[in-house]
Amino acid sequence: MLVRDWMTPDPFTVLPTTPVMEALNSLSQRGFRRLPVVDEGGGLIGITTRKDLRDAVPSKAATLSIWEINFLLSKLTVGEMMAKPVLTAQVGEYMEDAALRMRQRGVGGLPVLDDRQRLCGILTVGDVLEAFTHTLGQDEGGQRLYLRLPDVPGSLEQAARAVQPSNIISLATSGAAQGQREFVMRVVGEAASSAGQRLRDAGFEVE
Repeated sequence: MLVRDWMTPDPFTVLPTTPVMEALNSLSQRGFRRLPVVDEGGGLIGITTRKDLRDAVPSKAATLSIWEINFLLSKLTVGEMMAKPVLTAQVGEYMEDAALRMRQRGVGGLPVLDDRQRLCGILTVGDVLEAFTHTLGQDEGGQRLYLRLPDVPGSLEQAARAVQPSNIISLATSGAAQGQREFVMRVVGEAASSAGQRLRDAGFEVE
């Protein structure tokens, strides 16, 4: 899976000179949580989130009169609040690499750059979750099987044979311990509902 297949293309952007209140209104109206910030030429220079913009208002406006607050908010710009440099993803990189970077850095979205390093999309946690559920075959129905197999060559092949005549549409491993490896398998098609019993009959541990 590549980032290009799951990102939101052509994201809405703002300039660093965009007033904070205008950016907040755009986020609210469009249902976004973050905005890439670009220069006049369209180059990515920062990113800002709904939380960043909201947090900026009271911190900048504390102890001021209503007139001073209104004046300050009319002058406060995205460029003063944006985060930089920006953590990004590349359009052709693997989803799992981008997702790992998001988790390690604690961010909910990555602007995506094309081969010319121009902004072409944005990848969010929602996109990662959609890719994850699709990869596991959740949207195709069928039967989900949780297996513990001996962590030795050939054990998965034997399990796949036992599943027949059902068709395996997804397979993921969730780790190994004490000589066993855990798998999540989804099967569809003929006799899918009894695939778990066929695995048990073949001597495999299934939940």
